[in-house]
Amino acid sequence: MSEDLHTDLIATADAMADAARAAILPWFRSAGLASDNKLTEGFDPVTEADRAAERAMRAVLAERRPDDAILGEEYGRQAGTSGLIWVLDPIDGTRAFISGTPTWGVLIAVGDADGPRYGVIDQPYIGERFAGGFGRATMTGPHGTRSLATRRTENLSAATIFTTFPEVGTKAEGAAFHDLAARCKLTRYGMDCYAYALLAAGQVDLVVEAGLNAYDIQAPIAVIEAAGGIVTDWTGAPVHDGGRAVAAATPALHAAALDILSGVMG
Repeated sequence: MSEDLHTDLIATADAMADAARAAILPWFRSAGLASDNKLTEGFDPVTEADRAAERAMRAVLAERRPDDAILGEEYGRQAGTSGLIWVLDPIDGTRAFISGTPTWGVLIAVGDADGPRYGVIDQPYIGERFAGGFGRATMTGPHGTRSLATRRTENLSAATIFTTFPEVGTKAEGAAFHDLAARCKLTRYGMDCYAYALLAAGQVDLVVEAGLNAYDIQAPIAVIEAAGGIVTDWTGAPVHDGGRAVAAATPALHAAALDILSGVMG
């Protein structure tokens, strides 16, 4: 890719994140917010804020980059001819969103057949934006702009580990996670995409999840890898299509996590 294309993709991603912020914030902690359940069993909520944000981002792409493909959580796939695809999660953490906690985020990634090349994790309410790819890794927020860099933690005994749900996934996946977490210094739950942002910012060391979709993980992959971290599936293979993900601050932590997680079958 040329530098001019990099510049355009970065500017487009920022325009999309700005549009999503404007669409979402009127709904956050509003008395009129309602959610629909996507599942016949269990609870997987979606709100008008999710739909409005994805429509807003797609409108930016229709104006700026109409030849690119799109994969979005709420409106599915749209074919393109450029060889690039935007992977969008308008609100990652809708359960947090409807609960009023500011740990949800807007996920935007652009890449090709080999995976994401640039990503954004945006938290509209706090006003933080984490971005990585094309030689840059930055966060912008209330304290200004600074570079992102993962911590240099190498031992599990010194590591802080995150996952969203205590059960993680299947019984076997949960058992593997808790085996790993028992070897870490601190375990925390429920942060959705914000946990990945914290890893890129050098605040935590490991994030482990299962049952992900491509739109859940592609933006975190780009941001964390740009900040010096590693994101793979539980066997060390690429995870940009979703599934089981482990994000680590250092190669040593990544290898230690894989020693425990890679034996999970099915």
